[in-house]
Amino acid sequence: MNAKTLLRLLALLAAFGLLAAACSDSSSDSDETDASADESSDDSMEDDEDSMEDDEDSMEDDEDSMEDDEDSMEDEEHAGAPDLSEVCPATLSLQTDWFPEAEHGAVYNMIGDDYTIDGDNMIVSGPLVSEGEDTGIVWEVRTGGPAIGFSPVAAHVYASDDIQLGYANTEAQALQFADTPMISVVAPLEKNPQMIMWDPETLPDVNGIADLGKAGTTINVFGGGVFSEVFVAQGIWSEDQVDPSYDGSPAAFVSADGSIAQQGFASAEPYVYKNEVESWGKDVEFELLHDAGFEVYAATIGVRADLMEELDECLTELVPIIQKSTVSYYADPDRANAIIIDAVETFDSFWVYNADLAAFSVETQNELDLASNGDNDTVGDIDADRIQRVIDSMTGANMDVADITAEDIFTNKYIDESIGF
Repeated sequence: MNAKTLLRLLALLAAFGLLAAACSDSSSDSDETDASADESSDDSMEDDEDSMEDDEDSMEDDEDSMEDDEDSMEDEEHAGAPDLSEVCPATLSLQTDWFPEAEHGAVYNMIGDDYTIDGDNMIVSGPLVSEGEDTGIVWEVRTGGPAIGFSPVAAHVYASDDIQLGYANTEAQALQFADTPMISVVAPLEKNPQMIMWDPETLPDVNGIADLGKAGTTINVFGGGVFSEVFVAQGIWSEDQVDPSYDGSPAAFVSADGSIAQQGFASAEPYVYKNEVESWGKDVEFELLHDAGFEVYAATIGVRADLMEELDECLTELVPIIQKSTVSYYADPDRANAIIIDAVETFDSFWVYNADLAAFSVETQNELDLASNGDNDTVGDIDADRIQRVIDSMTGANMDVADITAEDIFTNKYIDESIGF
């Protein structure tokens, strides 16, 4: 009997004692009646006590049931990773467009701790994990850029039977659709990290990309950049101020003492130029291409169009895993960043990457909403209107764009709308 039950019993006994005292002078018949009543009261109190104990047992059963329900809900919420071995290739391969970096963090976050690095071919592979749990297949992330002779990602994917997925940028998809069509199925990055930067001390009146056009400032960019042709066609820049000789080196920008502007990544160059380029060592200002109106999706996960049907069941399971990995990476990037840095050091190429730069990149991506839900509650979904505006702007710049619409180069079919930041 617990303390609460005992207190209730003592209260009943006290009440009974008062009743007995009040009746002590009554006749013997009354005494017999009282005795009978006493026995009845005793039985009643025992029944009450039994009833109270039953009620307490029932309450305990209800509490246990509620705890079981909560445990069940938690188990469902943290259910084990799906088994991909029955619906996906034993090794699922993704071709990226550059060396490992934090902008690619979501896909490196899907590689388990027991990973291997192929330094010769610049490939990182390991068990594909979802929220730390093995899915039963191998996830392979391949380096792009110089590792594939600077060939377009789509062309390289189509040339190999071992690669199913590749990074797909909106403008490249539109230009290459006729020969090597890629279908975007999820966009880990909401905004393209590419930007144009300038020196605020040398160009104090410049506040954005359009101001560079008005000032007639030379803009150093990689050759063949779609955005520069679009900006010229839209009258934002003049053709003669675009210098397509940029090679990724800071030499031209530094030697011009900030009198020119230059393309780069908002999530990298501002840190690099201030902390790693000793001949510069100060802040730069910038504007995202996205904020200037060129709203392409960068580094979406694209699938060869001829493999979409074959990979349908696989993509149904895979895309939500990529969405979850995107959210978890930006919440806790350290493990994936360590894999990225390990890979870069093992490759031992001209590309260098350290923990401070990776941390800056993640922080900046979060601050600028480069990785975010966009205008809804879902991460990774793609906006058809955005893509169509890009296609229209490329057509307006007289580019050789295939006769396509936005829906030809993406699908949200596999997106889990419940997953977001």
